[in-house]
Amino acid sequence: MAADRLYLDHAATTPMLPAARDAMMEAMANWANPSSPHADGRAARARLEDARRRIAAAMGWSGHVIFTSGASEAIAIGLQRAKGGRIVTSPVEHDAVLRVTKGAARLAVASDGLALSSREGGNLSPALSSNAAQEMDPRLRGDDDQAEVGTLLAIQHVNNETGVIQPLDRIDRDGAILFADCAQSAGKLPLPDADMIAISAHKFGGPPGIGALLIRDLALIEPSGGQEQGYRAGTENLPAILAMVAALEAREDWLPRATALRTRLDAGIEAAGGIIVARDAPRLPAIASYRMPGLSARAQLIQFDLAGISVSAGSACSSGSLKTSHVLGAMGWDEDAAAEVVRVSFGPQTCDSDMDRFLAIWKSMAAKAFGRASQ
Repeated sequence: MAADRLYLDHAATTPMLPAARDAMMEAMANWANPSSPHADGRAARARLEDARRRIAAAMGWSGHVIFTSGASEAIAIGLQRAKGGRIVTSPVEHDAVLRVTKGAARLAVASDGLALSSREGGNLSPALSSNAAQEMDPRLRGDDDQAEVGTLLAIQHVNNETGVIQPLDRIDRDGAILFADCAQSAGKLPLPDADMIAISAHKFGGPPGIGALLIRDLALIEPSGGQEQGYRAGTENLPAILAMVAALEAREDWLPRATALRTRLDAGIEAAGGIIVARDAPRLPAIASYRMPGLSARAQLIQFDLAGISVSAGSACSSGSLKTSHVLGAMGWDEDAAAEVVRVSFGPQTCDSDMDRFLAIWKSMAAKAFGRASQ
């Protein structure tokens, strides 16, 4: 990346930490197939199993670890191979969840982006949307012979567009199995008390193309044969796995600094007439979305890019499609307003001067946009 560019799209992917790069290069120089029976293969297997233990320890996880190519594959394994029961999820999930849960029941979402906002005795009850029963695929309703199997509740820990944190540890689960998409929160926040968790290394300083499904009990999903204890076929990417471990073990707590940066950015955006998405909801301080009334997100992205600043509009997985954000739509935003929102996301190296630079460009663009709107 050019030295004069400002990268504020860390929710899409963040640079590899030096410790992760070093671990990956070392592993590439001393690598063999962990499934091979010879001495080199056995040594690789030992490193793989050590990495599995180290990841669990680094994340405070007491269950099993299945290595995957990233969070999307972990989501597909956990949700598509779950044993029985109906699936209930929210309409603000990442596309990777929505793709594999078509026909599932959807939770109601408040205007602040919270899907768990029905309070009962201090806990949060997931409430189905008013038309959930009509929207559900009959095979996923949990009726008749599926009634005794239970429910799989799939809810994102931190939203990738708005940064809204779903308070998963306060859910009144009533026996439901909880699947948490922690792609944006892993390595930043403590893991929620869930039965299955998806993580992705390139969101916390590891390499792209590697992640994991954390699962309490392997009996929750159907095996597929092959590697990873029979739950994921394909040769394990040991260099990337060791780099992911190194990134987790080398991470620092930079969220207090990010909180100060985002507080400063929020204030500057509001003072200039902008609108903060989910302003009053609990949000991960590393992610924020803002609306600039009068100027489309597409136009904003072009102007920011020309100014040497990298930001995004919505999810990196769908921003190229120019579709209106389904997350903002579920929160009650109309298409015109949602089409004027951009996302800013921080990394460990983001600093005060970066906020000054971004705000200067934002204010200049906003002044012109507001001027045109008033004419």
